[in-house]
Amino acid sequence: NAITEKRNKRSLALENAADRILKGVDKRALNLGSATEINGYFASDLMVNKLRDIIQQLKDLDDSGRAEEIETKLKVAREDALRKLKDKLELYEDGDKVIKFGKHKFGVNKQNLDLTIVYRNNELQYHLTGTDFYEEVTNSTLLNSRSLWDQEYISENDEVYRSAYLAYKLFRSLPFSTLVNANAEELLKIVQEQSSSNYAEGYLKGVHDRDAADILSVLVRKHQELGLLRFSPKTRAQAQFFWHSLLEEVQQKFNEALKSSGEVLSFFPDTKEYDFLLQQLEKEILQVAENSVLFSSENSKVMASYLFEELQGDDQFQISGDALKMKEDFMKTLQQKQADLKFKNSYGKLEELEPKIQLIRQWVKSFLRTSSTNYDENYLDEVVSVILFADDSVEKIKHIPASESIQNLKGDHPSLKEGEFQFNYHQFIETLAEYHEEVVPAFQQFKKAKHEVTESLKEELKLEELKPRVLTSFVRNKLINEVYLPLFGDNLSKQLGTVGDNKRTDRMGMLLLISPPGYGKTTLMEYIANRLGLVFMKINGPAIGHEVTSVDPAAANNSAAREELKRLNLAFEMGNNVMLYLDDIQHCHPEFLQKFISLSDGTRKIEGVYKEKSKTYDLRGKKFCVIMAGNPYTESGEKFRIPDMLANRADIYNLGDIIGDTAHLFKLSLIENALTSNTTLQQLSSKHFDDIYKLIDRVENNNAEIQLEGNHTPQEIQDYISVLEKVITIRDTVLKVNETYIKSAAMEDEYRTEPSFKLQGSYRDMNKLISKVVPIMNEEELSTLLMSHYESESQTLTTSAEANLLKFKELQQQLSPQETDRWNAIKETFQKNNKLKGLGNKNEMAQMLNQMIAFTDNLEGIKKVLEKGFR
Repeated sequence: NAITEKRNKRSLALENAADRILKGVDKRALNLGSATEINGYFASDLMVNKLRDIIQQLKDLDDSGRAEEIETKLKVAREDALRKLKDKLELYEDGDKVIKFGKHKFGVNKQNLDLTIVYRNNELQYHLTGTDFYEEVTNSTLLNSRSLWDQEYISENDEVYRSAYLAYKLFRSLPFSTLVNANAEELLKIVQEQSSSNYAEGYLKGVHDRDAADILSVLVRKHQELGLLRFSPKTRAQAQFFWHSLLEEVQQKFNEALKSSGEVLSFFPDTKEYDFLLQQLEKEILQVAENSVLFSSENSKVMASYLFEELQGDDQFQISGDALKMKEDFMKTLQQKQADLKFKNSYGKLEELEPKIQLIRQWVKSFLRTSSTNYDENYLDEVVSVILFADDSVEKIKHIPASESIQNLKGDHPSLKEGEFQFNYHQFIETLAEYHEEVVPAFQQFKKAKHEVTESLKEELKLEELKPRVLTSFVRNKLINEVYLPLFGDNLSKQLGTVGDNKRTDRMGMLLLISPPGYGKTTLMEYIANRLGLVFMKINGPAIGHEVTSVDPAAANNSAAREELKRLNLAFEMGNNVMLYLDDIQHCHPEFLQKFISLSDGTRKIEGVYKEKSKTYDLRGKKFCVIMAGNPYTESGEKFRIPDMLANRADIYNLGDIIGDTAHLFKLSLIENALTSNTTLQQLSSKHFDDIYKLIDRVENNNAEIQLEGNHTPQEIQDYISVLEKVITIRDTVLKVNETYIKSAAMEDEYRTEPSFKLQGSYRDMNKLISKVVPIMNEEELSTLLMSHYESESQTLTTSAEANLLKFKELQQQLSPQETDRWNAIKETFQKNNKLKGLGNKNEMAQMLNQMIAFTDNLEGIKKVLEKGFR
């Protein structure tokens, strides 16, 4: 079990590493400028080779399934890069910001679809990037973190500058001896090592690292110079309030313990064996604080630390020069007002310490707030303690200012004024400590909650399914280039709008694609959506079904239909950069399709229901297009129904039939689309794609004078020609089957003279057949391949299998005499049954007609026998 667990962990680590490398490989490959560069990159690049090494390691760990998946992704990345390069050279303009379909140019949306949480209209909202989808956040953790909504980095908010945070982090985490002994260059190097490896905190090299080094330098120097004045004036004053409020015996007990600890530390300065004394002091402070208004219990730990350090060697408390100056100014002002004696008498007659302190505080505070001098009120309590407790003969006064102006900082933050940062040691430590202990954990919790809710909603919306991806087998052939893209460009110019001076300002229309199954309607539109940067919202018609007539998910009669309708309304909610693709609409009720009539005309409006709320969606001016696709030839041979008013607003194209005078391109497309299915042809296309057309011309027109561009050996050329000869035979057969299928499916049953033909000749059939072609195959094997394929296809037709297979053999002129007689008998029986269709067995007219037909058949039989006898 331990070995298996270790192997699984190793496998997972390799998978994660492979995913990271793949992202970089994808990005790098798409930016290369030629096919030679792309092929060379995938052949020898260091990162690609590292990926292949990971694949081999996974195979060694018996994780071949994952290894094959990564190997496939690597191959897909190469093919995608080559395909994108071809598009970039032939379709894109202005880098890849504009794409051209026919005569129309379209702007390309470059924003990747993702779910984020944004601060908008004074509230948190979910947002799908690149779209107009916004939705209020309901998560309580996020809603209760309002102060963090617009905070971008963990290292900075409106009060704290990120360089200050970085300096404080290093001050807390590194030994003080390391920092105090470092020169300016060494300090900068320490800061850069930390900032360069911490991308999440948003440090810019040359800006925040240098500012942090300057701030850290002042912080370290002030910490050393201030000595015990590094404790805030309030902490030191309140510690004195506590100390002087103790009973004499308690004070004496603590004083002895403190002096003893001081002696130990003088010999063993690194010892920590005094925590018990700190705990006792803290406990005593908490008890006194319960009955005192002079200080609170929140500062007890810091007060205990200060007392421990202050009273180790003597009984005097240090006084800051700022507090002493304020006290002297206060006393001077009282003397000027002749109130100094009154002041002393007012507190001197009070016996208890607490009322004395409160009264002196009142006098000093009144002085500070009425004085024209801008005094720092943080020194208020220390001034009180100096007045009450200081002994002028023995007092320890330290004239080290806690503040300093740091100049020439490079960053941008509200705390900086033209590159100047007003540094105050006590304020800095207090602000950053509070930020580090409260804001940072809250921000981490906020980010975690954001990630969890976004991942949950991504899964709920199935966001990955909305990103259009080009199939690896997709080929942008000449039919697509010269016919479909110009035609679809005409339609999309009305729906999406174009770039340039001739762009339309109105939006209208719809694109309706019809064809038998297997002609790449969905694949082609997903490719176009991918290249335009649109969300591909595919709605599955069969899942909706004939029973659904409303776009309201609540009206669906099953969960599958409900999910499709939710996706449909999500598309309306997104509004911008969306391709709404309704697939297989022959399975949808006409009343359901009618809902899209107003969306397809100039109003561009549609009624929807999102999260149980009815809404009218106005999509005028939005990049939103509607594509519908379906098979107009149902199993019974009837055309599917689409509302006339919707059809009148649509541009309709049949991808399974020849459009205009493009028969040669349609025939060629069957070969082009199947190139990736055959290893020999794939090899040919990867070397030089245009050589395919030259070799097809040579095979079809016996043109031996062609010159190939690629580097091919004579044996390879011979193999290419051998395969193409067979491919062309297959193509002609598939075309014949396709033509017969469409002709039969479009015919009314009343006019039929033979059973309906249901075998298909689509791109899908072509790909299946060509994948099995090899150069050494002879004509008999090729004929067997074709026959085996359609025999297999006919098996799914059950009772119609015999008739369809005989019809196929007739098309191929491969009927034996017995099969010819059988086929003729089937057609004769079909015609008789067709005449009686709809009359019913109990109808007297049907019975009479049936007898007349039988009588006629008997007469025909007698006639044939007599004719044979006379001969």
